[in-house]
Amino acid sequence: MRGLRRPWYLMLAAVMLPGARPAAAQGAAPPGGYGSLTQDDVALRIHTADTDVRFVPLDARVTRLLARDSWASLRSLVESRRRSIDSLATAAGISRPGLALVTFFGQRANARFDPQTLTVIVRSRELRPLGIVPFSGRFNSQQLEVREQVSGIYLYEEDLPVNDSFTISYAGQTSDDWQRKQPVLDRERARVALRERGQRPADSAADSGR
Repeated sequence: MRGLRRPWYLMLAAVMLPGARPAAAQGAAPPGGYGSLTQDDVALRIHTADTDVRFVPLDARVTRLLARDSWASLRSLVESRRRSIDSLATAAGISRPGLALVTFFGQRANARFDPQTLTVIVRSRELRPLGIVPFSGRFNSQQLEVREQVSGIYLYEEDLPVNDSFTISYAGQTSDDWQRKQPVLDRERARVALRERGQRPADSAADSGR
């Protein structure tokens, strides 16, 4: 009969069947405004004696899974630095660089950090930043006080493999947690697909349950 819709839990099961990953998980970016994840959900972290490092891929396949405000904030952040990003990419001969938001947090007084030495490892290939767009002059000083933080947008020669696995490395420490985040990302992609079909942004869905 026409007009009948399958229950949401059957739709979710169909999306999440093994071997039938959501289209967004296969390469396409999901629609924005329907996610519910936080930046911490999609961040990789490295801890050293001097600094903590947080690495957030600025890839639409990931950022569009964030809650609306967080997604909009990161999108605005990138657009506000678009001219500098494009200039660095052009100088490097890259038309579509991979982007990441990297933040360094000071853990002790006069903590030193070297932003250029943070690398991404993809299947034994080491990707060094082509350039960095800092948010303040303190980033270039490469020194932090306790609880001070500085951030910058990192450019890489290619998109980060956010639907697969990769590792970040800094100061002899590594984080390979991205592979373990895939189940969370896949579940959120499925939920985003369902919310889009019902035209219910995540914040509206949450409000209706209160």
